Amino acid sequence: MSTNIYFRRYWQLYALISLPLLYFLVFKYGPMWGVQIAFKDFNLFQGISGSEWIGFDAFVEVFKMKDFYLTLRNTLMLNILDLLVSFPAPLILAIMLYEAKWVWFKKISQTILYIPHFISWVIIGGIVYQVFGTQSGMINNVLSSLGFDAIPFLTDKKDWLVTYLATGVWQSAGWGTILYLAALTGINRELFEAAEVDGAGRFKRIWHITLPGLKTTIVTLLIINLGNMITIGFERPYIIGNLAVREYSDVLSTFVYRVGIQSGEYTLATVVGLFQAIVGLIFVLGANYASKKLTDESIL
Repeated sequence: MSTNIYFRRYWQLYALISLPLLYFLVFKYGPMWGVQIAFKDFNLFQGISGSEWIGFDAFVEVFKMKDFYLTLRNTLMLNILDLLVSFPAPLILAIMLYEAKWVWFKKISQTILYIPHFISWVIIGGIVYQVFGTQSGMINNVLSSLGFDAIPFLTDKKDWLVTYLATGVWQSAGWGTILYLAALTGINRELFEAAEVDGAGRFKRIWHITLPGLKTTIVTLLIINLGNMITIGFERPYIIGNLAVREYSDVLSTFVYRVGIQSGEYTLATVVGLFQAIVGLIFVLGANYASKKLTDESIL
């Protein structure tokens, strides 16, 4: 079949994919033009083309800033802890839902688990302060009425870390189960039936059938998560964080906001963004290479 005939026959598919391609061209590839700001003394009135080239001077300035290394450490720390806590949660939930026998229970549970994903972090932050606040939080009000001391969920560094990770799991775990549940539907049910006939218990079936069937999905999501290890969303640490825990809550995204938006140092903010992109690419390639060698699974 010639290319022209194929295109005329399936033009609807090309039209369907054109919108995502247009999105990536405009919002992903288009902004790459601005990367050169990292190498210029950017002036908002002169624009990118009119600003003076300064080479790597901005990189040197950023790497001399103490706040940069503090925020880099916090970004890595929070992402590593998030990976250890939040990454297994959707997998465990998906397996539990898949093993559940009652269809009505599955549907209700999935709805309850998915809803937090659609709630803005601003609203979640308000809920967190209403529930965990030291002075007016629901939990501490109950503890005070019972004669116990208040727990500084949001002002003690270690307690704040637990609160930060818990809210992340609550917000994202349910939505993450969708990919695993979709992958689980591709596993042949006859394998489970044969294992059950052979006397394999539920945990053995999960270990020997379910998890191997999810290996490709697990590896793919793990590589993607490792690629985002140097980046972190702005809303969550900014809204839940405060001055009392700034030593942990100040991350690269809040650093970029402070330097780029509040101080108007667009060149320095672009340097940090470019640094994150390069390191993230290295992490993805490294994780993909290691996965290919160890499990024979990769995304590239």
